[in-house]
Amino acid sequence: MGTTTRRRVADQTPRRAIFPVVGVLWIAAMFDGFDLVILGTVLPSMLEDPEWHLTAGQATQITTAGLVGMMFGAMTAGWLTDHFGRKWVVIFAVASFSALTVPLGFHPSVTVFIVLRFIAGAGLGGCLPIGMALLTEFRGGAKAGSASTTLMTGYHVGAVLTALLGLWMLQDHGWPIMFIIGGVAGLVLVPFMIWLLPESPQYLMAKGREDEARRIAALYDLPLSDDFDHGAVEETKDTNSVAALFTPTLRRNTVAIWGASFMGLLLVYGLNTWLPQIMRAADYPIGSSIGFLLVLNVGAVVGLWIAGAVADRSSPRVVSLIWFTASAVFLALLAVRMPMVALYGAVFITGVFVFSSQVMIYAFTAANHPAKVRATAMGFSAGIGRLGAISGPLLAGTLAATGHAYPWGFFGFAAVGALGAVIFSTSHTLRNSSRPVAQQEPVAV
Repeated sequence: MGTTTRRRVADQTPRRAIFPVVGVLWIAAMFDGFDLVILGTVLPSMLEDPEWHLTAGQATQITTAGLVGMMFGAMTAGWLTDHFGRKWVVIFAVASFSALTVPLGFHPSVTVFIVLRFIAGAGLGGCLPIGMALLTEFRGGAKAGSASTTLMTGYHVGAVLTALLGLWMLQDHGWPIMFIIGGVAGLVLVPFMIWLLPESPQYLMAKGREDEARRIAALYDLPLSDDFDHGAVEETKDTNSVAALFTPTLRRNTVAIWGASFMGLLLVYGLNTWLPQIMRAADYPIGSSIGFLLVLNVGAVVGLWIAGAVADRSSPRVVSLIWFTASAVFLALLAVRMPMVALYGAVFITGVFVFSSQVMIYAFTAANHPAKVRATAMGFSAGIGRLGAISGPLLAGTLAATGHAYPWGFFGFAAVGALGAVIFSTSHTLRNSSRPVAQQEPVAV
């Protein structure tokens, strides 16, 4: 069958919109957003719960357990996904996290709570990096910026909804109901993910499953070309996916991505876990403190829309460098006392920059790795970043325990933002810009 005939057959294949794919991944990201702020939302109530007598040290252990689990989950999920596929790993991530979160709402002992948080975190760890890898492959590498920020709006909408739910539910129903609601909602999503998510055709091509890849690509009108620097493709062809990250072409970016991810997630989790407590240390009431958390994440959603649009016109690398620098400036400003309206505005603008800085690292990672190693690169970016996520709450928790949370917490976070910009400045773009997506070969079936 000639090329013209194959194209004609492809043109006659019924198309499916990618909106359901984007939709279920977006909702899945909401549950990662739920986990991002759930402890920041309920921690003050847990510390005041007379049944637990929870100490600040135990609260830090609870926070750390989930993050350590996420670190192992992200690294393992990346490797599993590059070997067994994107679809089922991301479904398992959501299902396991949700099933293990529900029991947290039945007031287990502190020890059981810590163990469940660790295992649930291991399940959830792969959700975002694998979801981003899959969505990038359905939208094309040239749209990696907006693909990542689209998914991450779900992440921060989940964070906003969780903060709102906390304001509504905590006083009358207590903190356990928050975990039950989040876990049950995740379990409801799982059947829709099984029904609506396809496998990545680029992954299938990389595994030699060409017939499946062409069928899915034809259904969704996708190119099969990876639109990537061919030197990197050749270097990684006969190398396992973890070792491939340190081939000559990729190793410089691997180090820059890991270092910047550490700093980025330190900021994200440090602020979302301890911002209410830091604001309470500055003598703001608990209602206003949770309100700051809400405004911070509303700013994050706005920042994602802006960052994605700018990244598609320039590059995720440039946007991330600018956003890290701006984060440092506005985090330092939060240490300055100002009128309440101005403070809410400063928190909002801080949210615009802080969270998108890390998302652009993910976008850069997805766009600058071939399909064979993309999920592993994403998983290790998120996994190493979780070390920063662990360090953020530890840093803020240590300052809170010693009575120095305000203002030194903000000065410390500002220094982290500046260091993230310095580290990521050592990265370089590898995508093959001479072969844009619009010029890729059409799908032939």
